[in-house]
This record gives sequence, structure tokens and C-alpha cells, in this order.
Amino acid sequence: MKKVFPLSFLLLILTVGVAAQSGRRVVNPPPPREPVIETPPERPPERLAPIAEVSVLPADLLNHEIKSLDKSSFRLSDFNGHVIVVNIWATWCGPCRREVPDYERVRKEYAGKAVEFIGLTTEDPRTASDKVQQFAREFNFGFRLGWADREMAHLLMNGRSVIPQTLVIGADGRIVAHWNGYASGQSRGRLRDTIARALAEGPSSSPQSR
Repeated sequence: MKKVFPLSFLLLILTVGVAAQSGRRVVNPPPPREPVIETPPERPPERLAPIAEVSVLPADLLNHEIKSLDKSSFRLSDFNGHVIVVNIWATWCGPCRREVPDYERVRKEYAGKAVEFIGLTTEDPRTASDKVQQFAREFNFGFRLGWADREMAHLLMNGRSVIPQTLVIGADGRIVAHWNGYASGQSRGRLRDTIARALAEGPSSSPQSR
């Protein structure tokens, strides 16, 4: 008597035999993957941002003692009757390193005029003295350079912990302009124009007037 095997059973035996001869399982290869291209994050453009500020520097700030790099000291009030440019910077600040050469050109343009240029670094003189001295030599930084202690930095920067910052103070103590940030091709012109405006205005009859 003949035994009849179902067709499906025969197919199963054949499949097992082929797999056994190959010594491996037959697996369909995965489809090729598309290459991943990462786009670097977009960086915001450098810009000049105005800062809201008081109209006149208070007397205690004008008379605050500032230690200079040569270990002497000075006060902003020492330059009454002059337009004062205050630049707040640090050696580790990239925009500051690009801004200093621009500002140095403006300083030379006003040599011999009633304008005082002061650069105040926010760094710690106990640990950064050598770096600051080297920076001043490397960039021929001709501003009157000093250390902004925590109190003075906070008052001058109006609570904004960002550098560089620039203040242009009129001959009567009025804050003519105050801005933060560096913008290539703009910073030098803005500083020059602001100084010229401050010199043209001169001391006002009322310090609070704009």
C-alpha cells in the first residue's frame, strides 16, 4: 500500500534540506540607508544692541577708584569736562579681540582732543595680570587700562553680563550712548559718530536733559 504525502510536507522537507546544505539562514538584505547630513546650527549675526540706562552716572560711580594695570589708580571724575569712552572687555572675549583694533583707530583720530579712552577688563587681577598685559602689548591697546571690580562692572554694565560693552559719556556726565556687542564694519563708525555728537553737544545746562 502506497503512502501519499501531502505536497506541502514535501516542500517543507526540500526547504530544510537546502538550508542545511548552505549552512546558514537565508535572510533578505536590508534596503540601503540614505546618508545622514548634519547641518550646523545657524549662528546669530553679530549686532549692536542698545541698552536702556540711566541718563547720568551717579557721583559714587564717577568717584569710584579704579586700579590701573601699572598699579596706580584713577577715577572717571578725573576727566570732568572731557568726553569719556569706556570699553568693557576681557582677553578671552573673541568679539573684544576684533573690536579693539577698530577702536584704536578711532582713539588715534581724536588724539589731542578732549576725549579720554578707558578700557576696563572684568578679569581678576590676581590671576589674569600677565594675560592682560600681554593682550595690551599684542594689540597695541592705547586706552587707559584698568580693572573693573565686581561693583563697578555691575553698575557700568547696567546688570547686563555680556561683553564687549561701550559707553560714551558726555563732558557733564550724561550717558550719550551705551551699547553691547561688536559688529564688523559698524562698530568703528558708530563710536566715531557718537564721540563727534558728544563733542558737538558739549555740557548741557541740565544734566538730565537729552
